[in-house]
Amino acid sequence: MASNVNPTVRRRRLGQELRRLRELKGMTAEEVAERLLVSQSKISRLENGRRSISQRDVRDLCGVYEVEDHRIVESLMQMAKDSRQQGWWHSFGDIPYSVYIGLETDAASLRVYDPQVVPGLLQTRPYAEALIAGALPETAPADVDKRVQVRLRRQERISAAENPLRLWTVLDEAALCRTVGNSDLMRDQLEHLVEQSQLPHVTVQVIPFDMGAHPGLNGQYAILEFPDAADSSVVYIEGVTSDLYLEKANDVQRYSVMYEHLRAQALNVEQSREFIAKMAKKHAS
Repeated sequence: MASNVNPTVRRRRLGQELRRLRELKGMTAEEVAERLLVSQSKISRLENGRRSISQRDVRDLCGVYEVEDHRIVESLMQMAKDSRQQGWWHSFGDIPYSVYIGLETDAASLRVYDPQVVPGLLQTRPYAEALIAGALPETAPADVDKRVQVRLRRQERISAAENPLRLWTVLDEAALCRTVGNSDLMRDQLEHLVEQSQLPHVTVQVIPFDMGAHPGLNGQYAILEFPDAADSSVVYIEGVTSDLYLEKANDVQRYSVMYEHLRAQALNVEQSREFIAKMAKKHAS
């Protein structure tokens, strides 16, 4: 495994291998949990990479699965050790969506639909500050600033000179109409959005109100794809107290098809850019 792979992705790959070993043994997660006297949820969280995994966990699981090749066991235990290293985001303390940041950091492409706000990777600092403070009114100013700093650090994937993140964003018109902060702030944000949309690896489309009902009315979601074929795509749905990560092929396929419908119903790239520019002028007036 390459040394620059972040710990979140390491945990996912290790979890996938442990799931493969369990399935080869013909055991259910419940049966494994009973053997190890742990909860079934722990086994599930270890396999889907949502929980940090220790070398002892790996040793115990390999024992249950009767893995006799010591090289395999040692390799898995080294993966567990590597997966406990910290990513750049850990320096900011407790970040609620740290799992997502780890996935986004390693993703090759990201498809986002947002019906309410400009996506974080395309936000200006003032917009991010006003948005976070408004969405989390009981959050201390220091914590708001920490979240803003994390958001700006994430944006380095867009501006990277080598292998920048391929970003495709579909926005509802509501995200452009909602005045976050004040009109001047919104004008600057929308002008920034137009500027970013001109990057070769960034695509922005808008679904105007007059398009009527469309497949995105159920809410925001993102689809992450990775450069290594061994890493399955992930659908990310942000929640208030917890987030949802979908990795089953059928789930990812359904959301991917829905995204294709969104792209088809949205204005094309040039029309979207003109639409956003007009909205920026409206905020300026």
